Amino acid sequence: MTGNIFLIGLMGAGKTTVGKLIARHLNRPFVDSDHEIEKRTGVNIPLIFELEGEAGFRTREAAVIEELTGQKNIVLATGGGAILSRRNRDNLRRNGTVIYLRAKVEDLWQRTRHDKNRPLLQTAEPLAKLKELFTQRDPLYCEIADIIVDSGAQSVHALVHQIEEQLKQLESKQAPLTIAPSPSQGEGWDGGKKSR
Repeated sequence: MTGNIFLIGLMGAGKTTVGKLIARHLNRPFVDSDHEIEKRTGVNIPLIFELEGEAGFRTREAAVIEELTGQKNIVLATGGGAILSRRNRDNLRRNGTVIYLRAKVEDLWQRTRHDKNRPLLQTAEPLAKLKELFTQRDPLYCEIADIIVDSGAQSVHALVHQIEEQLKQLESKQAPLTIAPSPSQGEGWDGGKKSR
């Protein structure tokens, strides 16, 4: 398996957890764009939002993603809103294999509801905000995804195994990019292939 692997999806979808495991299996560097921004600025993302607003954060994010997508053979987990920028979407689509970790809004809510490091969810109605973000962003994730996987239906190790199988199929171009449910996976699985 050669080339970059980019993980996209809403906050709480498991991009960092899954990305680290894929990187370990493939013996590649793992980078989280949000962590990279925090490392470079010396402050956490909520403070960047507070001082510069979302627009200021997105400018920093675009610069970091442009640089990271120019690297070779990395596994990159992007922030949930990275795909809002056409420039970011183009950089991701052109420079690697894009995997969309899709999850139900209720699952995302369960995973993120105690996390104070999510500035967009620091509202009176965070579940409603998540629903709004999903409606807005899901079409953009699907637009650039090479592989779409439901990240809520099974263990991380099983999920990573499925993704690795799909990456092999994609590289050999011998099979459609669909992850079908098995009896052990239960409900909630779907997969897809983007049309170009």
